[in-house]
Amino acid sequence: MLKNKTISLIGAGNMGSALLNGLVRSKTARPENLICTDIRETQLDQLQQALGVRTTTDNLAAVREADIVIYAVKPQILADVLKETAEVLDLDKVVISIAAGVSLVAIESKLEKELRLIRVMPNICASVGMGASAIAAGKHVKEGDIELAKEIFDSVGTSIFIRENVLMDAITGLSGSGPAYIFLIIDAMADAGVKMGLYRGDALALSAQTVLGAAKMLIETGEHPGLLKDRVTSPGGTAISGLHTLETGGLRTTIINAVEAATRRSKELGRIIDEDFINSKE
Repeated sequence: MLKNKTISLIGAGNMGSALLNGLVRSKTARPENLICTDIRETQLDQLQQALGVRTTTDNLAAVREADIVIYAVKPQILADVLKETAEVLDLDKVVISIAAGVSLVAIESKLEKELRLIRVMPNICASVGMGASAIAAGKHVKEGDIELAKEIFDSVGTSIFIRENVLMDAITGLSGSGPAYIFLIIDAMADAGVKMGLYRGDALALSAQTVLGAAKMLIETGEHPGLLKDRVTSPGGTAISGLHTLETGGLRTTIINAVEAATRRSKELGRIIDEDFINSKE
């Protein structure tokens, strides 16, 4: 569906660049239909040479030409960028924000106009094409808009659509912050390998591949993780001994508490960000 759509990415930072890479490498969109903007001309030159996309420092011109606009800027500057481009935003365009913490309600309140607004919460793994993204829609989206957004973010991993916008904080606590939890687990597993006599590099490589392989097996088989766990364990074996230690240490409770704490913090920060966003100077 994206082949004939002009997509403008406002902001060519880590996430914006990841999206451009994904869209081009997966052939989801044509390079000549992709426009990206940034204040750093060197960054734009690199993207143009590497991907063949169109570049400009003029946000207004990029938005005017687009069928789909993706605001991939920090939440602190989103209000200014929206104000700069508001005059050419209308119901003919799909408008996507990936600015962390800025709600659809806040954007609608700030712009005071009806738009086909979509909010997406991706995570850092999009930079290697393995992202997990959640998509929420505003009240004026049209049929097919969610599918367009999914096509974009599926190019850098996997995306899901959530009907309740209030769940974005839970998404932030789970998949948005989740890579940090997994990095910590991998690091701890590597430390354990070193303690048991393995070289650091070998222990880290085995730990990372074990996590990657387990996740891939879960996704491809579609089986419940409990059933897969049971496949690894044998009566009186090594895996069940290790699992017993993890359960004794409260691993499940600790991870649940971590997601809950991150979700609460996301709600707190979201209220602050929304208030600052709405009250920013006109």
